[in-house]
Amino acid sequence: MSVFTYKSFNGERDKLLLKIVAVFLALYFAFGISFFSASAESVRESVVRLHVLANSDSQVDQAVKLRVRDALLRTNASILSQGVTVENAEEYFEDSKQELLETVLKTLEDNGFYYGAHITLQKEYYETRKYGDLIFPAGEYTSLKVVLGEGKGKNWWCVMFPPLCIPVADDVRGDKEKTAEYLSPSGEKIVNGGEKYIVRFKILEIYEELRERLGV
Repeated sequence: MSVFTYKSFNGERDKLLLKIVAVFLALYFAFGISFFSASAESVRESVVRLHVLANSDSQVDQAVKLRVRDALLRTNASILSQGVTVENAEEYFEDSKQELLETVLKTLEDNGFYYGAHITLQKEYYETRKYGDLIFPAGEYTSLKVVLGEGKGKNWWCVMFPPLCIPVADDVRGDKEKTAEYLSPSGEKIVNGGEKYIVRFKILEIYEELRERLGV
């Protein structure tokens, strides 16, 4: 009789231990994903994306889209040298929209295109994206959206600020070391983390989608 009681006690004890372990694992996961989510959010808050939509998918429209991109990056590089920081980047792009639009229109006209363009600064959702050795997590970013003509063609996007666009034009080049200057230490770590964070980014997308659905 005592043997069965002892086995029963061990069974109950094992169940209790499993529950405790499960709770600790759940807490560890929750804290870990929360910290990773905060790091990803710090990246989103420090970055301005560039999103260029071509007029159409015709060969000529796609070609001029890339020329517009190159002109924008050159103009952006010269203006960024004026001391733009993470804190004032969004204000800079808002104030510089007209100058950037003039660059776009001139490039189009120089290449024989007169269908116009418009630029907006808005929040847009981007999927996890790799630029060279850098990986940026999915989520909503401030986006400089440039629509050429009817904007019905394939788009092109990169990181406008910090100036990390890849591919880039002429002497404007993406520099992995620049991330340390503009991102938080934890944000820099995940952006420079390479492929090892891809799975975490996917888990983060699921986690943040669930949070949004649950309103927490």
